Amino acid sequence: MLIRKRIWDSIQSLNLRPGARVLEVGVGTGISLGAYPRDIHITGIDLSEEMLAVAQRKIEAEGWDQIKLLPMNAEQLDFPDGSFDCVTAFHVVSVVSQPQKMMREITRVLRPGGKMLLINHFRSGRRWIANVIDRADPVTRHLGWRTDLELDAVVDSLPLKIEKRYKTSPLSLFTVLQATRTAGEQE
Repeated sequence: MLIRKRIWDSIQSLNLRPGARVLEVGVGTGISLGAYPRDIHITGIDLSEEMLAVAQRKIEAEGWDQIKLLPMNAEQLDFPDGSFDCVTAFHVVSVVSQPQKMMREITRVLRPGGKMLLINHFRSGRRWIANVIDRADPVTRHLGWRTDLELDAVVDSLPLKIEKRYKTSPLSLFTVLQATRTAGEQE
């Protein structure tokens, strides 16, 4: 599965240190959980308790005692500032009702110097591609995600230093973004 490979490769490129505290926002059924090193602490959150139940069964079957799951809204994280060394979110930004609010929350709970990894569909910078994809927006909104979200609109005002921003192939609809939390305050 191409989506799984993109997520797994991206997680492994983070080179997380032993003992790191990681938050995965929108963990869903846990397709990414096996990609994380066993020597870190992972908290996965999701609004869907049904998906969390599937992920919990996976965790128990694999014996992953370093992972805990919580039902939680990505737009209102119940963690203190700077709680995590790394925050990841895969295919979540375009499905929440307030993407900017979610991104502020992710940045808030990320410690200064911490890493953020996002993989998501964002509106293409190529006008002709954006116009074609925009036509699908009414259908995709009905399915629960939006096509018109621009990456810069959700990260520009945040205290983040973009380290990497790329697509895994020229035709990919998805952008991989790696960033580091700076010491600056959020606006």
